[in-house]
Amino acid sequence: MASSVDSLFVKAQNTTLPKSLRPTSPPPDNVPKHKHVKDLKLRTKLNRQAAHAARSKALVEDAELLLTNEAGKMQVETELERTWRIGQDDIVQSASQEAAKGRRELKLDGGPYRSRYSRNGRHLAIVGNMGHVATFDWQTGTMHAELQLQETCRDITFLQDQSFFAVAQKKYVFIYDRDGVELHRLKAHIEPTRLEFLPYHWLLASVGNNGFLKYQDTSTGHIVAEHRTKLGACHTLAQNKHNAVLHLGHSNGVVTLWTPNIPHPAVQILAHYGPVVGLSVDPSSGGRYMATSGQDGVVKVWDCRNWKGTVREWTTRGGGAELEWSARGALSVAVGGSVNVYTKPSIQTPHAPKAPPPLYLTHPIPHRPLTSVRFCPFQDILTIGHNAGLSSILVPGVGEPNFDSMEADPFENKKARREREVKGLLDKIQPDMITLDPDFVGALAPPTKLTTAVNDTHDIPFARLPRLERLRVQGKADETELVDDDDEDIADGDADKNAKPQSRMEKEKRKMRGKGKSVKRYLRKQRKNVIDPTAVAIRAKLEKQREEKRVAKAIENGSMEARKPSALDRFRRP
Repeated sequence: MASSVDSLFVKAQNTTLPKSLRPTSPPPDNVPKHKHVKDLKLRTKLNRQAAHAARSKALVEDAELLLTNEAGKMQVETELERTWRIGQDDIVQSASQEAAKGRRELKLDGGPYRSRYSRNGRHLAIVGNMGHVATFDWQTGTMHAELQLQETCRDITFLQDQSFFAVAQKKYVFIYDRDGVELHRLKAHIEPTRLEFLPYHWLLASVGNNGFLKYQDTSTGHIVAEHRTKLGACHTLAQNKHNAVLHLGHSNGVVTLWTPNIPHPAVQILAHYGPVVGLSVDPSSGGRYMATSGQDGVVKVWDCRNWKGTVREWTTRGGGAELEWSARGALSVAVGGSVNVYTKPSIQTPHAPKAPPPLYLTHPIPHRPLTSVRFCPFQDILTIGHNAGLSSILVPGVGEPNFDSMEADPFENKKARREREVKGLLDKIQPDMITLDPDFVGALAPPTKLTTAVNDTHDIPFARLPRLERLRVQGKADETELVDDDDEDIADGDADKNAKPQSRMEKEKRKMRGKGKSVKRYLRKQRKNVIDPTAVAIRAKLEKQREEKRVAKAIENGSMEARKPSALDRFRRP
């Protein structure tokens, strides 16, 4: 009897209830009921969807109560005090012991250095111009890999997590694992200067001295897109985390926006009168604002929704500046021998004079040049790369205090990392979905622009339409019809009641008369092209000749009297 009870207990532990019988939270009271729908199946489905949406909204409101952490910020007691007068020593003394660990100085040889944090903000990768590469956990001080590549290295980035990282070396892009073992040599990426990784699409993007922007899928290894910018070497690259659009800054002052499914720039603006040296997109506003800096020493903030001009611009000392937005919308500008931090809403408020916004924090760095600035995710830390290594300073209030463990978890273990990687592969977004407006997914399809159907269908892409149809869609097609002189003769002969009926052979023969004339061939060719003044003049001339011929025929038949000549005819224009 005891054995049977134990077996039943084991079965009860390993048996789950059906999904329909599992206890669920009751739906809220304000759920709409679709009583007007007569179909029982459809009404049940709509009621279930409405209950699910209301329950999800209530759970989101409950989850907001758990976000107890708030972003700190420096505040002054009187109006005469300024936050930028507070130095790093005072901030470290006022901060907690755990937060004070973020203030550090790394003195390294082989600079200038560039840095990159992982998505969860736990791991840091650094690269020196002379070939020194290192990845480590900056909180515990655990070194993952350290390499001396003995060649020029220009940039570094993590891939989907800290397990792999890519280095833009002198000739190609190389991918290494966590232990520093070389895994791949990407020969398609020639002389790369900047790297970016799109985490939701698993795309590694690079731009180099040859002016080519290339996307490579790291899950399959295939080149997804390869765009020729036609603007020379590019040394500035940034991504919009909201829609995965890449922003490129070129040496002629032009900023271009690229997607892998369009062979030309989606947006192209003249941002500066000199080379663009700094570029960053604000992640806190959904990618609405973009900051650029040029060699002319001007920093500009743009509104990516209309591109009708700068929201704010000001001049800096020391030439080009390195830019970086934080998760809370703070803008860091590294120029000359100092790093300045500006906060919202002053940098996003339209301001006519070219005056700098109110300064939030500044920190002098004597080691020039300043080559990179990076905010640590979920921390109030700013890392600056310079000629003598790296410097990390504390900037209160710039980091996001609450993290989503489903997206980036700073405390994830090995098992959680594996599950997140598999889930990311299953949820990978196709490159064709990258667009300036990501809200088009799930929306209604816009009405077709085709004025006429081709083969009784409207589903043909615009690029595959015939030339005349494309011109008609763009409104550039010439819809005027040509009327031959012989056709007019046929029409006049049909209108004449006394004319003899013509046979079918005579009509066909008469219809083709005059089709081989050079003027008619030219007009038929021009009819499929854009309207130009030459074609218009020839049509006007033919229309005048037909009118004269019609008048002469009417006078000959007696239906119209001939106009008597006058002495004023000499003044008429031909």
